[in-house]
Amino acid sequence: MDDPLARNRLDGEASPYLRQHADNPVHWQPWDEAALTAARATDRPIFLSVGYSACHWCHVMAEESFEDEGVASVLNESFVPIKVDREERPDLDRVYQTICQLVTGGGGWPLSVWLTPDGKPFYVGTYFPKRADDRRGNVPGFADVCRSFAESWETDREEIENRAQQWTDALRDELETTPASGESDPTAAEPGPTSDGTGEAGELLGTVAKAALRATDREHGGFGSGGPKFPQPGRIEALLRSYAYSGSEEALSAATATLDAMAAGGLYDHVGGGFHRYATDREWTIPHFEKMLYDNAELPRVYLAAYQLTGRESYATIARETFDFLEREFRHADGGFFSTLDARSEGEEGRFYVWTPAEVEAAIDDEFTAELACDRFGVTEGGNFEGSTVLTIESSIPDLASAYDISEPAVVDRLEDARAALFESRESRVRPARDEKVLASWNGLAISALARGGLVLGDDAYTRLAAEALSFVREHLWDAEDRRLARRYKDGDVKGEGYLDDYAFLARGALDLYAVTGAVDHLAFALDLARVVVGEFYDADAGTLYLTPAGGESLVTRPQELLDQSTPSSAGVAASLLSDLDAFAPQAGFAEAAGAVLDTHADRIRGRPLEHVSLALAADERSRGGTEVVLAGASTAEGGTIHVPEPFRESLATTYLPHAVVSPRPATDEDLGEWLGALGLSEAPPVWANRERRDGEPTVYVCEGRTCSPPTHSLSEALAWFEGGSGGRAAIDDGESSWTPGDGGEERP
Repeated sequence: MDDPLARNRLDGEASPYLRQHADNPVHWQPWDEAALTAARATDRPIFLSVGYSACHWCHVMAEESFEDEGVASVLNESFVPIKVDREERPDLDRVYQTICQLVTGGGGWPLSVWLTPDGKPFYVGTYFPKRADDRRGNVPGFADVCRSFAESWETDREEIENRAQQWTDALRDELETTPASGESDPTAAEPGPTSDGTGEAGELLGTVAKAALRATDREHGGFGSGGPKFPQPGRIEALLRSYAYSGSEEALSAATATLDAMAAGGLYDHVGGGFHRYATDREWTIPHFEKMLYDNAELPRVYLAAYQLTGRESYATIARETFDFLEREFRHADGGFFSTLDARSEGEEGRFYVWTPAEVEAAIDDEFTAELACDRFGVTEGGNFEGSTVLTIESSIPDLASAYDISEPAVVDRLEDARAALFESRESRVRPARDEKVLASWNGLAISALARGGLVLGDDAYTRLAAEALSFVREHLWDAEDRRLARRYKDGDVKGEGYLDDYAFLARGALDLYAVTGAVDHLAFALDLARVVVGEFYDADAGTLYLTPAGGESLVTRPQELLDQSTPSSAGVAASLLSDLDAFAPQAGFAEAAGAVLDTHADRIRGRPLEHVSLALAADERSRGGTEVVLAGASTAEGGTIHVPEPFRESLATTYLPHAVVSPRPATDEDLGEWLGALGLSEAPPVWANRERRDGEPTVYVCEGRTCSPPTHSLSEALAWFEGGSGGRAAIDDGESSWTPGDGGEERP
């Protein structure tokens, strides 16, 4: 049998990141059984490098070290060098990123880890320069580190193995073990809504909002007092919810100031739409230029929420432009969405996105308009990034109108012309490379956002994009017979078992799409995925959800994903999802699993709410008892789809219902037969019980906590009933049902 370590084996991989390194002189191995067996057989330590194709510093380290023959010689002779695409293997990334954070206080990519042959870490860092660099805080040189450990492996083996065991024990404590079962609910409250959003049911949301306000940069928006700055959509969502429930203007101001700063800064692409990954500075001026699918799914959601709450058209515009960017730049021809765009083109970071005054003037025929555009976007001779300019909003429309002595509408028209000309000119530039992996999890985020966008923006084109993406993922990554989801599709190649984020994010997307379209097939798929979540990822003894399935590959620890980081916590999203789906399948154990997860991690959520926003919001939702909006009575169209009446759609589009389960259903129980068959149910679930069409017209039922509005033909009327008509919330505060004979409401079953 051929020696797998004798050559670089990445030429057989489909991952664009791995293929970027297929020509390195380093004998890179994929993380597979052949490489791991070879490490054990040769008793060599493993050097593990984790990154992704759009990662700028991954490219830098590759050019400095991995393309160097001398460095390659050390790695090939003394180590088993393994490359991992963190987007394909989030479990490996989570495990070894965690030890990096525990040991160094930070993390990121490229992630560089030295392991024993059985995978236990004994040294870790991120980017290492080829040679020691005092300018980067006395970072040791990569070649020196490798030579040092090659020698120490032979001379100080016991010390290395002792450290590796200590670090592995720390990993298990941090990622795998859980508190004893029976912990209290993190909300410390009985289910039931309150009006102020801070006490009892709102206590935890109030805690999250207060922590977010303490962390808010009051001058420049965002969170933290310096750079780099990440978007943090979960924190913005928490602030918006706090405002919605409590009326806190401070919370709304902090949220909108951050949204405004991101939209005006260099984080946002003012020519082509969409967001870069993060800003390197406090002012949001200079981005890290790669574009990620997950950012351009999660950020439009909070802009849509802010649009619903404030009515500011600028927020709707940002969402539209971002969705249009996704369709244009990220969409597979058959419907799925790709993963990333690189930060670099022509070998330079940001080259595709930056401008000089001369380039602006060459792109825009009209000199007056070109000058106006330069003033609007801050384009100067000196620039703000390596002699060129990252476009930002530097001058307001009124200021430009005054300075140029033209009307504000004329300024807007000229800037639209300028933007179109800059876009057309930019299209001729060398484009950043695109990673064309289609990931189940990130597509789930995009499906959810687009479904929401189709509703809120009143544009069915976005809903169709969501439906086509879901269809693509189901066709290529879902095994209907085995009821299992794969992780990744690339050019016909399917690889990797699905992780918790794949199931949870995709199920959330399917559920959100059902709410907008009324297609029972989407609801059925969400339930199928949720059943696998409980069956494969939930551990009743530990009271938690793990990132990896029970039958998955055994690593040095089985990780949970509790923290919100570049994507939401998969455990938090899953807990919220299971709580929402329980009303459709009460015998499936969804609520029990969700409740156990939230109870198990109660102290963690309370102690560090900003790091656990998704879990905290899920706990808050549970404490309030949930909101159900059932729409009964439109005729069932072909394929089990309900036509949601336009008045209902308009009300849903303009009403911020952050944790509502919106459930279209057929008009009568007699019409439910096909739906129950699709869902694998023998009788109508509680969410639909006794909720048929009334008076021959489409009918809406709204329930909050344990109380339901009277059946009505107006969604706004049903929601207004809670706001003051029958005092629903006040009664629940006392722990009693608000329904009394004659008031028209009903007690929730």
